[in-house]
Formats: sequence, structure tokens, C-alpha cells
Amino acid sequence: MNPAITSREHPDPSQKGDGVLTFCDDGQGRKKDGQHRSPGSSDLAYGILDIPPWYLCIILGIQHFITALGGLVAVPLILAKGLCLQHDPLTQSYLISTMFFISGICTLLQVFFGVRLPILQGGTFAFVAPSLAMFSLPTWKCPEWTLNASQVNTSSPEFTEEWQKRIRELQGVIMAASCFQMLLGFSGLVGYLMRFIGPLTIAPTISLVALPLFDSAGNDAGAHWGIAAMTIFLIMLFSQYLKHIPVPVPLYGRQEKCHTASVHLFQLFPVLLALCISWLLCFALTETNTLPSAPTAYGYLARTDTKGDVLNQAPWFRFPYPGQWGLPTISLAGVFGFIAGVIASMVESVGDYYACARLVGAPPPPKHAINRGIGIEGLGCLLAGAWGTGNGTTSYSENIGALGITKVGSRMVIVASGCVLLLMGVFGKIGAAFATIPTPVIGGMFIVMFGIIAAVGISNLQHVDMNSSRNLFVFGFSIYCGLTIPNWVSKNSDLLQTGILQLDQVIQVLLTTGMFVGGFLAFILDNTIPGSLEERGFLAWNEAQGSEDSTRILEIYGLPCGIGTKCCTSSCTRFLPFWPRREPGGKGEKGVSQLTLCSQDFSGERPEGAIETRM
Repeated sequence: MNPAITSREHPDPSQKGDGVLTFCDDGQGRKKDGQHRSPGSSDLAYGILDIPPWYLCIILGIQHFITALGGLVAVPLILAKGLCLQHDPLTQSYLISTMFFISGICTLLQVFFGVRLPILQGGTFAFVAPSLAMFSLPTWKCPEWTLNASQVNTSSPEFTEEWQKRIRELQGVIMAASCFQMLLGFSGLVGYLMRFIGPLTIAPTISLVALPLFDSAGNDAGAHWGIAAMTIFLIMLFSQYLKHIPVPVPLYGRQEKCHTASVHLFQLFPVLLALCISWLLCFALTETNTLPSAPTAYGYLARTDTKGDVLNQAPWFRFPYPGQWGLPTISLAGVFGFIAGVIASMVESVGDYYACARLVGAPPPPKHAINRGIGIEGLGCLLAGAWGTGNGTTSYSENIGALGITKVGSRMVIVASGCVLLLMGVFGKIGAAFATIPTPVIGGMFIVMFGIIAAVGISNLQHVDMNSSRNLFVFGFSIYCGLTIPNWVSKNSDLLQTGILQLDQVIQVLLTTGMFVGGFLAFILDNTIPGSLEERGFLAWNEAQGSEDSTRILEIYGLPCGIGTKCCTSSCTRFLPFWPRREPGGKGEKGVSQLTLCSQDFSGERPEGAIETRM
């Protein structure tokens, strides 16, 4: 039996040789023997408070980095077109390295001081839509000469200023919007707003993060549909059809020396394996001159030598720093657009918190932990803006799924992953390597990823009565308007002129951001059209959150070093909505008392065969 698995009915608490731990509460939720675990964590190899061996932490941390790799690399590559950097892979590699570095910092902040769940932080697709909407304004459209590779001199001051002024604008609006997110989190307003934001609001908002990006994904895949189709096929093959097939891997240990072990490689690394195989095929077709060498010919962007100088030009080590692209600028239109992205990111993150807690066997996060987590995510967006990633940060749903696969919910694994991200951000050749991925390979990966993100949004409807005509109308109308209105506004922006330039820009950015249009309409309709809480999905949502004793909650969600419980316990802190506190009554936030009955003999020991009873 796994040493991390606990049993509630072991005959003798002192027997630990078989790796089974047993304990009984003292009536206050404190542990007498072993670690307190919730029933849902009985199949975990390592719980949230466990510390695996250091080498296992490193290996699993690298795995989490690889799991998040697709999203971490995809965001800078999508933004490259709006930044006029499609023909400058070296600068793209700098953006990727900066994204790695900031994601590592934000991950460590979230684990130690945020919601304190094992959640990786990284670039958010919720900021991609307002970024592209802002770049569609006449002021920020790329000049024609930057679209022609033969006319671009990446080292010229003119070209450098052309892309840097755009990313400086992104920096300013992201930093301003992040202040709004920190305000909502640390003030506790996010907990109040969640009373009105239900599954019918979340589903179209998250789905419309990915659905409008079909044009970008299709253009990249259309550079060579054969290569893109093969990439899509390989990702589907590895992640869906071969995920349960183990692969023998040679290992070396102190006791068994050289031996083999079965590892589910296809389940762990489907995207990475597909990218590597497609990359190698493109390399072989390039070396044999099967792919055309003329820049204007179809299939040229599938060649691997179009960006071949990047690896030679990129430095071995490069330390990102705040303001590396210059002093940030700001515009009112961009700020409003990114506030819509912040709201979408917050809604998704709150859902991720509950999902992660359920998978790692932790109690549902209390309000102070949620407030702190959203506030720290706002701080992460502020740091991302200052460093110049061109994006913010959010919780990664992909890595929450990896927790369910590996059955390792330890916080220390995510700490190790954050350190890996920091090292990858400093090692310049890593970012350069990912910047050389052929365009159709990227397009194939985008199609799969965007489809999954859209499906994740729709999955929130599982709590809603979809037999209700009310709910069908709210969801269908919101999704359709979120696609049609931005499409019409982007083609007819001249018809919405008010004569005030700043107001025109704000209107255009908001109405061309699909997730804002769809999410806002869903929010208004869901809260104004009559419907019961059960019909709207609120009851099922609340029942899924459950309750736990306050000692267990503080043990997991309290700040490190006993801050708020053992030290810094001033009476003033009880007014801080993000500060951990022991709830009265000993049962979560509902004040429910709990009595634990455990049969004992005269020596105070639990007799053989005794079964614990809880009331």
C-alpha cells in the first residue's frame, strides 16, 4: 500500500510498517497521529501538505512545466502579429523567456501567499482578445512594410521603435487593469460579486475567450494544411487513443540497478511529443528541399530554416528586468478592454480553485483564500506588465488536470515547477528554440488548444438545467451575440463614431471583444429573467463546495509561518477580508459543531477493531 494513503479503520494506530496511518481527532480537528486527510484524498500518492522526495519534486515539477508549455508559448506567438514581430523570431524568443520568468515568480507567490493550492500560473488567453481588439484600432495597425519579410530589418531603430511602442502600450494598460483586479481581490468584492455570477455567465465568457481566435488559428494552419493536420492527428492520437498504453522506460536505482518501468508517456506529454515529431518531419522536408524555398510559395512557412538564425543569435543567458522595452504608456480604450479580460480571468480562476481543491483532497477554499488568490493574481499581472510579457497571468486549468492524472497534490511540486520556470526564463536558448517552431505546426496546436478551452467553458453548464427554455435562451443568445456583434463592429467601425476619439476607441475595443459582449449579456439576462436558484445552477454549485472544520482549513489555506493565527493576530486584522482567521464553532464558516466519538480503553489507547464515529 502507498505510504501516503490513510485508513480510518486500522486495528492498531501504532502499526506503521505497512505504510498505513491512522489517527483520531481530539474533538478540535487536531491530529494525534498521521496527517488529517479528507475522504476524497484517500487515493492520492501525496496530499497537499505532504513533501515528496526532492528528486520526485523536480521530476514532477518539470512535468507541470511541460504540461503548461503549450499555453506559455502560444500567447507570445499569437501576440507577435499584433506587435509587428511575425518576421522577428529573436524578439519572439525574448517574449517567451520573459513569460517563463514571470510565470515562475507568480507561481511561487500564489503557492506561498495566495490561495495556497498547487496551481501553476502562466499567460492568460483572456487578455489575448482585448489585445487583438486594441491592435485593430487604426492607431496601432502594423505598417505594410512590416508585413513583408524582405523589407524588415530587425536591427534597425525604426523597426525596433515600431514594435516597442506597441508593447509599451500593452504594459501600461495591463498594469492599470491589474490594479482593478487587486482591488476586487484584497477588498473582498470578488466574494460579493460571485453571488451574481453563475454557470450561465461563466460558460459563454470562457467559451468566447477561444472561439473568436479561429481566424488566427486557421491562418497559421493554412500555411501548410498537411503539416497542421498531422500535428492535430498526433495530439489526438497520443492524448485520446494511446493515453492508457504504458511505454517501457529504462531506469537505474540503488536496489534494482538497471531495470525498466512502465510509464504513460502519451498521457503525460501528448503536445510535446506531437510538436517534436512534426518539427522533425518539417526538418526532413526542408533538408530534402521538398518544401518550396520561395518566400511567396505555399508551404514556405513550414520550412525550419526560415528562423534558423535565432538559435545562433540568442544569448545563452538573459535576465529579464522591469522596463526592458522602455517606459509604459497607457490609453483609456485599452484599460477598459483589459478590465473585461480581468473579469473573465477572475471568473475562470475561482472555478479552478474549487476544481483543484477537489482533486487534491482539500476542503473548498474559504472566502479569505479566494480573495487573497485573486489579489495575488492581480499582483502577478502587475509584474507581468512591468516586465513586458505583453500579457497577464492566471491559473492554469491544464495543470489542475495533471494533478488528477499523477495523483500528486503536494504544494512542493508546484514550488519546484515555479523554480523550473524561473530557470527556463533565464536560459535564453530555450525561448529561442520554441520561437523556431514552423508556423503550420503552431496552427495545428492552436486549433486543438482553442477547442479545449471552448469546451471547458461549456462544461460549466453541467450544473444548469438545460431542459429549461430560459437557460437555452440565455446561453444561446449570449454566445451568438458574442460572435456576431464583434464581427460587425470590426467591419463597420466608422458607423460608431461619436466625435470623441477616446470614447470611440473605448466603444470599439469593448464591442470587438467577444467575451465581454457575451459575458455581459449573459450576466444581465441571467440576473433579470425570472428563474429559480436550482434552475440557474446555483444550488448544485453551492452543494459541491461542502464544509470542513476550521482547523483543517487554516492548516491548508492559512499564511506560512502561522501568520494570522500564531503571529500578527492584531484585532485590526479581522477587518481584512483576505486575512486568515479561525472561524467560531469549529466547522467552516457555518458554525456547525462537530463531535468525534472514538472508543478507548482505560489506558487511553484506541482498542483493536474500534471504528471512529462522527456526529
